[in-house]
Amino acid sequence: MGPTRKLWAAVASVSAVAAILATATAAAADEWPTHQILVVSPFAAGTTNDLVARAVLDPASSQLGQSFAIENRPGSGGTLGVAGVAKAAPDGYTLLLATSALTAAVVLHKSLPYDIVHDFAPVAMFGGEPSMLMAAPQKGYNTVADLVGAAKASPGKIKFSSVGIGSPSHIAGLRFSQLAGIDVAHVARSGPMEAFDDLAAGRTDFYLIPVTPALPLIVQGKAVPLGVSTRNRLQSLPSLPTLAESGYPLPAHLTWCGVAAPAKTPPTIIAKLNGLISNVLELPAVRTKLLRTGYTPEAMSPEQFTQFVAEDLAAIVRLGKEANIQPAD
Repeated sequence: MGPTRKLWAAVASVSAVAAILATATAAAADEWPTHQILVVSPFAAGTTNDLVARAVLDPASSQLGQSFAIENRPGSGGTLGVAGVAKAAPDGYTLLLATSALTAAVVLHKSLPYDIVHDFAPVAMFGGEPSMLMAAPQKGYNTVADLVGAAKASPGKIKFSSVGIGSPSHIAGLRFSQLAGIDVAHVARSGPMEAFDDLAAGRTDFYLIPVTPALPLIVQGKAVPLGVSTRNRLQSLPSLPTLAESGYPLPAHLTWCGVAAPAKTPPTIIAKLNGLISNVLELPAVRTKLLRTGYTPEAMSPEQFTQFVAEDLAAIVRLGKEANIQPAD
């Protein structure tokens, strides 16, 4: 056999192997799942993210006929577990519990052991947690306009509480300040109660936290509600305008949760997972559980979820630059 024939024989052999592998991969995707599916949570057990994930994935296990096992892998600011999933086989048996911390990590670390855009395929959204803008009761702010007016009259003097650099309350405060065009000071604390104590005592002026824990504080008169990030007014506070109504349309869900798969996971598996989760989110019992945690259920197609994550990432990167957030490592 001449050199040319040997070359074409080799090419044909490689092509045949590739075709066999492609056929085998397609067959495996069609048969998926045949065993337990691991969902890696990059956080400690017992967090709200865990509660949300279990509320959705436990009934999903029953419908699928295979169990979803949640494994907590905290560490390195949440990046340890994420990195592990990025390197996992794209076969649908290892998934990531993806949250808003995934995009926030981009501005909190100088470098990451993975690429959010290229290493993951967003699969399905579970829902998001709306935020409440609250003011210190002794400051005299009754509307968002009152707060913004005071901040513009005294640049750098108005303070907002958060539970730390890069936390949802920090990001929310920065996003609101950016929308309002105000220069404010950030006061970071080690936990939500410490941050709230600052607000209740008047040491800070405003604080953006999830609606569920905010409501009892408002009822007790320890904080003044100014607006909420929901698309519609709350049934529990119908006279409270949304932030969009006040002219500052923050994203409805500054904190969100869903699942992502390693890049190159077969589209048939992603579509099957998405359809399963979308169906589960319609179950009344699941919706009730999510609402009790403070989350609003919201199903999205893989394409919609991908766009949602991309937009959130772009907003965080822009925010990090404009607010000059310095990475911790």
